Amino acid sequence: METAAAPRTGKVGVLLVNLGTPDGTEPAPMRRYLREFLSDRRVIEWPRAVWYPILYGIVLNTRPKKSGALYKTIWNNERNESPLLTFTRAQSEKLAEAFKDRETVVVDYAMRYGNPSMESVTKRMMGQGCDRILMFPLYPQYSASTTASVNDKFFEVLTKMRFQPAIRIVPTYHDDPVYIDALARSIETHLATLDFEPETVIASYHGIPQSYARRGDPYPDQCQETSRLLRTRLGWDEKKLMTCFQSRFGPEEWLQPYTDKTLEKLAKEGTKSIAVFNPGFVSDCLETLEEIAVQGQETFHHAGGKNFSHIPCLNDSAEGMAVIETLVKRELAGWA
Repeated sequence: METAAAPRTGKVGVLLVNLGTPDGTEPAPMRRYLREFLSDRRVIEWPRAVWYPILYGIVLNTRPKKSGALYKTIWNNERNESPLLTFTRAQSEKLAEAFKDRETVVVDYAMRYGNPSMESVTKRMMGQGCDRILMFPLYPQYSASTTASVNDKFFEVLTKMRFQPAIRIVPTYHDDPVYIDALARSIETHLATLDFEPETVIASYHGIPQSYARRGDPYPDQCQETSRLLRTRLGWDEKKLMTCFQSRFGPEEWLQPYTDKTLEKLAKEGTKSIAVFNPGFVSDCLETLEEIAVQGQETFHHAGGKNFSHIPCLNDSAEGMAVIETLVKRELAGWA
């Protein structure tokens, strides 16, 4: 006679992982953060013999002060931390609340670069009795420079462990209906609060070098698919919802069209009202709050545009948490 399997006694960890954040806006913490970020072979794929002299000879001597000044404009002074850290912690806390009736589930968060580190949080989860960990890279669209980098770091952490947990990784969700619906509802809700109607809404994704895409990175195709599904959901055409790419760095050609150039071009061609949102970012951060909401708005106005609005990321909103909770519960099937 077949007997029922014995119940598991270990706990299940859910680890939310975002890109990262400096510990402060001063040059020293900015330099530490930028050194870790820009030393990642997934982020900068140039040969080390070419890149390191540039990184250590130029970038780390000039960029920390400039980046620190930009971070100061969006810094959460009350908590003395970046908005990315504030929102990621809130997402973790709200997800933990959603699982409060499941004593075997432990929810925590970490950063790929900076603190809290993936290694420290993974060890903490193991110390809390987690023999299984669901790791969630908080990137809707897959790129080797983001998702794969998080995976690499997680596996690196595991290589240092004598006893390793069983692991699962939440897959890319760029086309998941719950994600598309959440984006659409957040856009509709925000536009309803405006005293103008945007002629164009730009979906601005973080860019990657064209060379990465040519070598097989699926990121640009997944961004275009997210935009296509959003157009269908909202009933818009390609003129109403445009796809652009931001945050280029260095001399290489990046994914186009560029967001800043598009904002300038549209304004010069007579577009007076525009809104921009960032579907590739789960939480608002420097690239959304400063690069788009501030610099993007200045570019549009300077070129002749009148009305500009930045639509916030999903952050820890009800729509955003519905996405995270749905995906986590789906991937925990059979574990919790």
